[in-house]
Amino acid sequence: QVQLVESGGGLVQAGGSLRLSCAASGRAFRSYAMAWFRQAPGKEREFVAVISWSGGSIFYADSVKGRFTISTDNAKTTVYLQMNNLKPEDTAVYYCAQSSGLGVPQRVYDYDYWGQGTQVTVSS
Repeated sequence: QVQLVESGGGLVQAGGSLRLSCAASGRAFRSYAMAWFRQAPGKEREFVAVISWSGGSIFYADSVKGRFTISTDNAKTTVYLQMNNLKPEDTAVYYCAQSSGLGVPQRVYDYDYWGQGTQVTVSS
C-alpha cells in the first residue's frame, strides 16, 4: 500500500515562496512518475508539475512555468515543489500523486495514489 503525505502548505503574501514536500512510503517511486496537482474551490483538479522517476523528464503547467520547481531527493522517497513568486490565483489545495504506469502523465486519471492535500493560500 502506497502512502503519500504532503506538508509545507500555509498562508503567504503575493510574491512570497513556499516549499511543499511529499513523503512516500510503502513503495519508493523508483519506477513511477510523481506529480503535483491542485484544486481551487469550485474548480476541477488540475495538473501542476510532474517528474519522472529518474528525474530526467520534467513538465510544468504553463501557469506555473518559471515560478515552480519540482524535484526529488536521492533516495526517491520525497518529492518537492518549490513555489516562488506566488500569486493569489495559486491558492488551492495541493496534492501529490504517484502513477502506476509508464511515462510522465499529466491527467488526473493516470494517477492511482494520492496524498491528503495541503492548503496553500496566497493573499494579495
